[in-house]
Amino acid sequence: MTIPLIDLTDSLAPDEPRRHVVAEQIRAAAETCGFFYVSGHGISAELVRRQFAVAKQFFQSPTDVKQAVSSRPDGAMRGYGTIGSQTLDAAAHDDIKESYQCGWECAADHPYVLKGYSSYGQNLWPEGVSDFRETCELYMESVNDLSRTLLQLLALSLELSEDYFQKLNVHPSDTLRLLWYPPHSAKADSRTFGAGKHTDWGAITILAQDANGGLEIQMRDGSWVSADPVDGTFVVNLGDMIPRWTNGLYHSNFHRVINKSAGRRNRQSVVFFTDLDFEAFIEPIPGAQSADRPPLLPPCTVGEHMVAMVQKTYG
Repeated sequence: MTIPLIDLTDSLAPDEPRRHVVAEQIRAAAETCGFFYVSGHGISAELVRRQFAVAKQFFQSPTDVKQAVSSRPDGAMRGYGTIGSQTLDAAAHDDIKESYQCGWECAADHPYVLKGYSSYGQNLWPEGVSDFRETCELYMESVNDLSRTLLQLLALSLELSEDYFQKLNVHPSDTLRLLWYPPHSAKADSRTFGAGKHTDWGAITILAQDANGGLEIQMRDGSWVSADPVDGTFVVNLGDMIPRWTNGLYHSNFHRVINKSAGRRNRQSVVFFTDLDFEAFIEPIPGAQSADRPPLLPPCTVGEHMVAMVQKTYG
């Protein structure tokens, strides 16, 4: 099975009839591999290039510049993460990647900040990296527009009102994550990954990757398929909350990253996670459960699920 490519052209406007055609394509992908490429998304190649450029500048900065904005798992989950700070696959070695994470700025008196929820707070912006903050904020705004469209199409694919998921997103916990994968050691074994086997935790992930490749998707039959870079596209995948909402109808597939680049180059990716409101309730949508199809998992909030996953992968 190959990963489908869905053209969003003419489906970005809410009143376009093609939205229903695209929604059906999303449904087909969601019921099988849980991944698809999108083209015709309306985000400029220049903005994507700029985002990769400032990320590269940051990761190539001196160690003290990066350490000055270090993230703490018990904090707002903003800032820099070192190689080995996360283990996505408990059966593998620590992930061989550096990361930087930011999100929507929240004031100190925001109710979710006062409650101590992760993913809400102030960003930690590095010093001396030209245009870093401005580019990240512009990129988040642009990809967030795409995310809203995808959530509307996802709702349509489930025969729900277009605003179904938006109603669960009063206080978004979205994050932008910049990732830097150094080459693997020549002595690396079969348990060595840039990012170990995992599913994403939230609702929708929108990934931009460089030309080096290395992303692999596990299909329903257990086989692994390379999600090779396709120029001008993003890779979109469903996170764990979607199968919980659809009671297993839609899938959140396992994936992993191996830096296979020729010439021992660093691999880069830029990931936008749409995770919805921390207090949003996750339970099967209308029509997803019945006497013959009971809930597969107990209900929970977005926050409860996210906290459990952070503790699992960061310790």
